[in-house]
Amino acid sequence: MTADGVVFGARLCAYRRSAGLSQAELAERSGLSVRAVRDLERGRTRCPYPDTVHQLADALGLRAEVRAAFAAAAGRRLAGTAAGSVITAGGDRLPTAGEGRVVPRQLPGPVRQFTGRQNELAALTGLLDPAGACGPAAVVISALGGMAGVGKTALAVHWAHQVASQFPDGQLFVNLRGYDVGQPMPAGDALAGFLRALGVVGQDIPDGVDERAAAYRSLLAGQRVLVVLDNAHDVAQVRPLLPGSPGCVTVVTSRDALGGLVAGDGAVRLGVDLLPLPEALGLLGGLIGSGVEDDHDAAVMLADQCGRLPLALRVAAELVVARNGAALADLTAELADLQHRLDMLEAGGDERTAVRTVFTCSYQHLDPATARMFRLVGSHPGPDISSSAAASLASMPAAQARRALSELARAHLLHEQSPGRFSCHDLLRVYAAEQATAHDSPAQRRAAAHRVLDHYLETACDADRLLHPSRDPLTLPPPQPGTRSETPADPEQAMAWFDVEHKVLLAAIAHAAGSGFSRHAWQLPWSLATFFSVRGHYEDLADTQRIALAAATSLGDVSAQARAGDQIGFACLLRGQYAAAAAHFEQALDLFRQIGDRAGEAGTYLNVSFLLERQGRHAEAFQQDERALSLFQAVGRRAGEASALNAAGWHLALLGDHQQALTWCQQALALQRELDDRLDEANTWDSLGYIHDRLAQHEQAAVCYQEALRLLAHSKERWRQATILTHLGDTHDSAGDPQAARHAWRQALAIFDDMHHADAEAVRAKLTLRN
Repeated sequence: MTADGVVFGARLCAYRRSAGLSQAELAERSGLSVRAVRDLERGRTRCPYPDTVHQLADALGLRAEVRAAFAAAAGRRLAGTAAGSVITAGGDRLPTAGEGRVVPRQLPGPVRQFTGRQNELAALTGLLDPAGACGPAAVVISALGGMAGVGKTALAVHWAHQVASQFPDGQLFVNLRGYDVGQPMPAGDALAGFLRALGVVGQDIPDGVDERAAAYRSLLAGQRVLVVLDNAHDVAQVRPLLPGSPGCVTVVTSRDALGGLVAGDGAVRLGVDLLPLPEALGLLGGLIGSGVEDDHDAAVMLADQCGRLPLALRVAAELVVARNGAALADLTAELADLQHRLDMLEAGGDERTAVRTVFTCSYQHLDPATARMFRLVGSHPGPDISSSAAASLASMPAAQARRALSELARAHLLHEQSPGRFSCHDLLRVYAAEQATAHDSPAQRRAAAHRVLDHYLETACDADRLLHPSRDPLTLPPPQPGTRSETPADPEQAMAWFDVEHKVLLAAIAHAAGSGFSRHAWQLPWSLATFFSVRGHYEDLADTQRIALAAATSLGDVSAQARAGDQIGFACLLRGQYAAAAAHFEQALDLFRQIGDRAGEAGTYLNVSFLLERQGRHAEAFQQDERALSLFQAVGRRAGEASALNAAGWHLALLGDHQQALTWCQQALALQRELDDRLDEANTWDSLGYIHDRLAQHEQAAVCYQEALRLLAHSKERWRQATILTHLGDTHDSAGDPQAARHAWRQALAIFDDMHHADAEAVRAKLTLRN
């Protein structure tokens, strides 16, 4: 699959489905082979020949603007088309705003009390031409080098907000974590995030870094986008993230000089030094107030003690404010004493000396419980932490944990980025980790890590049960004493918790795998599988299940290995990697058979059935449904039996046996109602709606779809809701009610667009053809 072919392939598939044609029927009408049509829809053909595009447009009966958009998406200059557009060499252009193009706005909020840096801001702006883009020769990169805490990120973000209007196609931002306690963010992960922000859904993101970089450059071709790469580690991490379009500007902040970007990529280096004294005093004045003018000499000394580093100045200012207007001279005297003990300039010239001095001053004013919380939060693996997770980390009552975190935020040792969620600057992480090593034993630090992993695992399992109640639960040992899990009340709260903790949970899984917590390293991925599937995070599903498989193998847990292998296969299936999916399913089946887990074997048969359906092999899929049904019935798994009945009915419907399909799905529905399995019941109502629609019982079909939507109303299964709304629109359309059809399709499109899901294209095509 190529990024260049994804747009055209999605559009072709959408128009074909709107026309009610199979791939074979479209191939026959257009004179192409079925394989050619299939490869085009899967994005494997980068730029189809003009004749091919004309033949397809004729076969689909496309006219006027619809035909023009179809031709433009093909990625070539198509002579004689109504599009009249030139696609940039190397890829498709993004659709225009009127066609639903995604415009990312990822810049963080402006920095409070930003002061000075007028020369640097002017230099950055001077790199732009009057239209807000780079000069015609090359992409310009401003590598903002400088010591830690000097304000590189603040400068980049402040300038980016100033010029954002000159980049109408969006602004991208990523913290590359180049100097965090953990590993820097891989370029491939950053590219995946950018591709999602630009509207590429999980299953369409290429696997390799080079392929992702090519897709990224293709999507930015001809665009004016500002890209801010914050906290870069080295040139190798940055280079794949550079756009190829002269209309884009990339700003990189790093402690490294990044000389390779200047020498090899035409970057312009802008060194960021300490704040000049007047600007340092201006920042203190903005944060403290009149105290700076009242005692100018002490303010000058404080600025010097802070090394005129903005981060240190902000922490010192908070100390002054927290002391209710105490004299600046008192603080400078205290800092001077600490500097006598800790000034690293006399012990190797550590450039972070001033920051360490101020941090130490803040840290030593904390009460013991708050100081311990600071040390532990610094060792937490995720990018941020909730107050509940922090309570488990420190084995504190929730109220005490919240007080400690609030105190740390007031001291600027943590940042409360949203109510109840706290993050830690990378320098402070280093300092906190050093203090933890000095004051807490290895056993104490490991116990804290165990508690917070238990917190995430317990909560994730509870949330997963709310999202997918018929799924086999995990058997967990009792959590460590002091662990305080959260308890989502309903599926909506469960999904919200997963959404907020997404990145933290990924970091927790990696930490568990690398720290010897092998049980957590496979059970956490298992508990996240439903969330990843529903939200379309198929890459995360595959990556975490591979970690789970390695952890299960190290434990010799065959059951866990089988579960992980089955989930890897499911992730491959969702990404269209059918051969790999089949191989993983076969391995999982072998392992389930070895341990006699007939329910696990049955669940994998249903996944195999789904795979066969994707390949158009509906008769074989039905056979797998029957095998799964027999096994579920043999072991008394009634929820599984209901799922198998629904799957079998669905595949019978696809085979055209609608009456028999109706019987099987009605049996499934009866079981699900008895079990109060609302989510799976919604799936069956969807199947029943499809069957009635095919029997030309449109009114009855609409009732089924409405019932499915009612059951999903509070589930947060937005993809399923949008899919059913699409089916409902199809039924209204078949019943001759175009107004109702358009209403349902618009609702579906709003959800798909909000999710940046590829299925939006098919719904958009329906609306275009019916307008």
